Amino acid sequence: MRIKITRKGVKRLFVRTGIGVLALVILFFLLNWIFPLPDKVEYSTVVTDNKGEMVNAYLTSDDKWRMKTTLDEISPLLRKTIIAKEDKYFYRHPGINPVAIGRAFFRNIWRLKRTSGASTITMQVARALEHRDRTWGAKFIEMFRAFQLEWKYSKDEVLQMYLNLVPYGGNIEGVKSASQLYFRKNPDHLSLAEITALSIIPNRPSSLVLGKNNDSIMVERNRWLRKFESDNVFTHAEIEDALDEPLNASRGVVPHYIPHLAYKLKKQGGDIINTTIRLETQLKTEKLVADYIRVQRLRNIKNAAVIIVDNKTNEVISYVGSAGFMDTVDGGQVNGADAVRQPGSALKPLLYGLCFDEGLLTPKSIMTDVPVNYEGYAPENYDKKFNGYVSVEYALEHSLNIPAVKGLSLLGKEEMVESLVSCDFRQIGKDRKKLGLSMILGGCGTTLEEMTGLFSMFAHNGKYIRPSFTRGDSTRRGRTVLTPAANFMVNEILSKVNRPDFPLNWSATERMPKIAWKTGTSYGRRDAWSIGYNKNYTVGVWVGNFSGVGTADLSGANSATPLLFKIFNTIDYDSDEEWFSQPEDCLTRIVCSETGQVPDAHCASLATDYYIPLVSSTKVCSNRQEIAISPDETISYCRSCVPETGYKKKLYRIIEPDMQLWMGENGIAYDRIPPHNPDCEQIFRGSAPVIQSPVNGTEYLISKKNPEPLQLVSKTANDVSKVYWYINDKFFKSSNAGEKQFFVPGEGTVKISCTDDKGRNRDVKIVVRLVNL
Repeated sequence: MRIKITRKGVKRLFVRTGIGVLALVILFFLLNWIFPLPDKVEYSTVVTDNKGEMVNAYLTSDDKWRMKTTLDEISPLLRKTIIAKEDKYFYRHPGINPVAIGRAFFRNIWRLKRTSGASTITMQVARALEHRDRTWGAKFIEMFRAFQLEWKYSKDEVLQMYLNLVPYGGNIEGVKSASQLYFRKNPDHLSLAEITALSIIPNRPSSLVLGKNNDSIMVERNRWLRKFESDNVFTHAEIEDALDEPLNASRGVVPHYIPHLAYKLKKQGGDIINTTIRLETQLKTEKLVADYIRVQRLRNIKNAAVIIVDNKTNEVISYVGSAGFMDTVDGGQVNGADAVRQPGSALKPLLYGLCFDEGLLTPKSIMTDVPVNYEGYAPENYDKKFNGYVSVEYALEHSLNIPAVKGLSLLGKEEMVESLVSCDFRQIGKDRKKLGLSMILGGCGTTLEEMTGLFSMFAHNGKYIRPSFTRGDSTRRGRTVLTPAANFMVNEILSKVNRPDFPLNWSATERMPKIAWKTGTSYGRRDAWSIGYNKNYTVGVWVGNFSGVGTADLSGANSATPLLFKIFNTIDYDSDEEWFSQPEDCLTRIVCSETGQVPDAHCASLATDYYIPLVSSTKVCSNRQEIAISPDETISYCRSCVPETGYKKKLYRIIEPDMQLWMGENGIAYDRIPPHNPDCEQIFRGSAPVIQSPVNGTEYLISKKNPEPLQLVSKTANDVSKVYWYINDKFFKSSNAGEKQFFVPGEGTVKISCTDDKGRNRDVKIVVRLVNL
């Protein structure tokens, strides 16, 4: 019988076929829209060191070890072996293999049982994404999902998903999890024998368990290796080498290094976190911290945290959050490197650097370290003593508090806060409206991470670049905080060894690298800080108790600095790295050593000082002035009352009122200017008395039954001998300059006035409330 095929019939066939194909395509996209591919896979977070080796990992929420294998970890050997065993036509089919499906169908029908499978790698991925019972319906769904996978992903990405999801028994999924837990290596380092051994596990994950059934696995492995040889997948030599390789695999554990940093970064998200940590340095630092705190426990100091930054790369190479992560007694799992603490005096170097840049101070500028009161805030030095005249470099070397507060008052709190916020000080940014002058003495909150990052700026000529925890961090931006000149001045001061904060009984400095460092001790001796740097490294150390309990022996110098020195001696021992060189915008000049200002003809004591041209003050020293006095030196004259004859001129040092008061209280003699001519009618202008007590605008609560008197204290100019006190515009009492008086005020608003013997006056107002105490 002959079938006649006409042109019209062929055309009709093509049209029907095209319509059928188009209908199938439309149906696929419709189903793809209605039933989207469930390809959201949760992977274990894997943390690596700077060499890419795994140092920590975390289970998924369903308690699986499912580590993500990246495309570059799929070696050609791994790809070739898996495809040869599982799906040799993987790169040729669209997700399903019709020939394999037909062959498996007829074999299963012929033998009346399932003897052959036809699942491609893509279909196995579909099955791993949606677990179903093995039925005909489930098989058709797998085919549809396979088409979806092939439509959405490239072949390499599908293979990657397969290697990430393939089961290896227990809670292990993915070739990376298996290679790490059984062979302690990454997938791209696996040998042919190891890959083949792993490839047979998914078919029988419950009966072939690495570490328990190694002999059975070797038999099956060798069978597949010989099959690879017969199929010409690998050469005879390659197969023989693989056959000779023993199988010593056993279930291992995931490493848990850098636990504090790993957990911190895990919370930020990501399947693979490539840190900058150098594991060898990390382990050495952890041991140093643990050994050091073991001794410090005798002093009731139980914890410490350390961060090390490589100044060449600005990467964090060591991160120790506590003395022992497994210590459940003293909060070992608390991350001390990221905890907000009071910094004590550790912010002073930045303050003085900013003052240098603003032209307010230079290293040899003289400040007064005497009692001061800023609207009720009266700072004290660490040792409760005062030093009188001090230079800025002395104040920073000795970490004096009062000069620092005066420096912050000169600079302005807001500029200091703005600089810290630009250096990523988060808590200070949140609290900026609540902060006052006390912030420079530790009255603020910061972390060791922030402090170490700040001090790394000093190693980069005043340019702040946030230290990086992860490789390839592209979010870092540099910002100039200090000029190279101001930064150099700070470095020179902090690198001096002859300082009071040099740790007692430290003798291991002979070969220690040159460093600059600053200490800090918080209020109540709760936190001890020591942060040091040179061209190679910045090391930040915090020592204390996570409970917040203070310790009498705790201080930055004697608790934190010894550990800082030990770390530098370990990571940078006997370094010959050159020190920071003097920049072009930093010059030297001769100044008066009594003021730090440009000397005039009367300045006898001179010193060399650093300064910034066109920025540093060029004010000429007027510290010593010629005063007209009577021959017996009992009366001084001004220009208006100086007689034509019968007087002489004498050089006097002009001493500020607060210094006069302090020197008088401490019995320090100085050449006072004689009282002014009482017959002079000139009204003087200049420094009026400063009323130190009571404090202007303050409310005082006084007991009705036993009222305590308030103290009257004023600071006066050097040429004042007497002051006159007035209460509510009524004369109260006269006294010598610097002498303290007392009075009991009435209730309500009280006006207090102080007038010196030159007619200069100052007023303050207070509010008094009488209460039952």
